[in-house]
Amino acid sequence: MPKTYMLAPAVSFSSSERDAVYKAIFTRRDVRDQFLPDPVPGDVLRRLLQAAHHAPSVGFMQPWNFITIRSQSVRDQIADAFGRANDEAVKLFPEERQSKYKSLKLEGIRKAPLNICITCDRNRSGEVVLGKTHNSSMDLYSTVCAVQNLWLAARAEGIGMGWVSIFRDADLKSILDIPERIEIVAYLCLGYVDELYEQPELEVKGWNRRLPLDDLIFEERWQDET
Repeated sequence: MPKTYMLAPAVSFSSSERDAVYKAIFTRRDVRDQFLPDPVPGDVLRRLLQAAHHAPSVGFMQPWNFITIRSQSVRDQIADAFGRANDEAVKLFPEERQSKYKSLKLEGIRKAPLNICITCDRNRSGEVVLGKTHNSSMDLYSTVCAVQNLWLAARAEGIGMGWVSIFRDADLKSILDIPERIEIVAYLCLGYVDELYEQPELEVKGWNRRLPLDDLIFEERWQDET
């Protein structure tokens, strides 16, 4: 006999539910410094990780792991590793931008009561994975979807989140005992906040601006930018 599969109705969201989703998207911010010291309760953290774990993944491979970090001493080690990398990073920018770069506060590692490192196990589903046969990066892209789910869930919970990317992988792997074969995708700082920038902080502080959406939409095929 053929197998039967359980299906649920594709019910549309109510207008208030829809608006809540868009509110989370449009008011999400990369928080660097505004964290409060209040701890993130265990049940809230569980909801955030469940949201991340329900992200789409190509071939349903679910390649992610989540390392939660609360220890001040561990966060201090990671902050030191970030500081070394940040000193290197500033020198890569033109001299006229270096002072603005240095003015950006990046204190989340020490200030946020919770840090999470999200990794990708690129061997979890074996050598041949549905959907990954012609693009080997799909496991990495899937893990980034987990980061986005976590970010939006955090926003809905009133929790700020910042993504730290300025570090050497070898330093982070050494501190957190991450095996060499595992890829680090995101190091995140989380904590409650009582205020957020109305616009992205880097836009407010003149580092960059949001591009007009219409300039990024092509019809049918690629169009050279003018």
